[in-house]
Amino acid sequence: MADSVTADRLSTFLGTGIYRFEGSNTVFIDPVRVLNRSYTRFRVLPSVYYSRFFQSNNPTEDSRVPNHSRKRKRKGKKIHTLNLREQAADERHQKVKPLLLEAHGSLLGARDLLALMETLRGGDEFSGKEWLQNVEQSFVELGSVWQAPLYEITLNCNQDDKPTQDGGCPFVNYSEQRVLPVFNNLVVNEACSDVEAELLNNKYIIPKESGFFMYIFILPAAVSDCGFNLIVIDPPWENSSAYQKMKYPTLPNRYLLSLPLKQFVHAKGALVALWVTNKEKLRVFVEKELFPAWGVKYEATLNWLKVKTDGSLISELDLFHHRPYECLLLGYCDGDTADSECLSRLRPVLHDQVFISVPGDYSRKPPVGELLREYVPGLEPPHCLELFAREMIAGWTSWGNEPLHFQDSIRP
Repeated sequence: MADSVTADRLSTFLGTGIYRFEGSNTVFIDPVRVLNRSYTRFRVLPSVYYSRFFQSNNPTEDSRVPNHSRKRKRKGKKIHTLNLREQAADERHQKVKPLLLEAHGSLLGARDLLALMETLRGGDEFSGKEWLQNVEQSFVELGSVWQAPLYEITLNCNQDDKPTQDGGCPFVNYSEQRVLPVFNNLVVNEACSDVEAELLNNKYIIPKESGFFMYIFILPAAVSDCGFNLIVIDPPWENSSAYQKMKYPTLPNRYLLSLPLKQFVHAKGALVALWVTNKEKLRVFVEKELFPAWGVKYEATLNWLKVKTDGSLISELDLFHHRPYECLLLGYCDGDTADSECLSRLRPVLHDQVFISVPGDYSRKPPVGELLREYVPGLEPPHCLELFAREMIAGWTSWGNEPLHFQDSIRP
């Protein structure tokens, strides 16, 4: 019976990219499988997505021992006295640490899943036309030149791309090009399959039923007539590491106070999910200033635990400035017609859930929309928006200055 249950979980994982551990609030996510559900003719390249932290330093059974249990000898290291802010951060860490240890233990005990994780970087074979791969193109620099308002993107809609009146795909051949301004404009693929787009001799893949708004120094009044009831936000927080690596420009935290979040919220309200780092100063800013300014009521915290493909953590759990997890803060924002009865019918958000995955490129977050859908108020299926997005997902609107960052198309 147990083998049958495990086989069912693995079968579900292979189809959805999500593995749920029995008797636990922990899930494992394969972002590549999840993202590829957004595409019909194209695929995300696993070897490119899992370009970091793939190889274990010592790929043996011992390497699966949690990193936090290993002791290193440090010669002559002075004992650092934590200041008040660091003490508060450490208190948060100590509270969530048992939960993370339990979640990591669940992963290490799932032998069949661990065996599959070793192959995550494979699976590059695909009979479709092309692959998705991130090629370095600075849209921030592109949007800063005087010609930026004149740049246009061409959407190449192939056969079966245009839906019929009843929402299905036609059987007749169909070919069309749409030329649209790429900046400060909502670009939408309403088709039921992927669309290849061209911009300045580069090709990008737009998932089915999705859109993006790539802005230049402005906040749009709205990107939807009816608003969104699931909003995921991954701000470019002030971060010396990101600045040093020049991966993306950061934004002063206080600038986010002026983000008109209410303009994006559906009349029935929205679930807001905000990615944050482990810096105590940032957590206090969000709890005391940002959420109140946005009109968001805090609900729960989810934790993203980062591992290598052998199951070991990407760094020691107690490493103060480079801990192997990040937090996703959830809260509800009322809409114009939201009522307490509507929110009371929602399933309560379980506090301190853990989702585990092998991280992708620097600051690239795993797609967590499916994990959040059961907590979303109002519409079904939900209207989904990602702010400060760097990639696109089917059924979502991506807003930011780099929504095409991970949408580059190459030929194998």
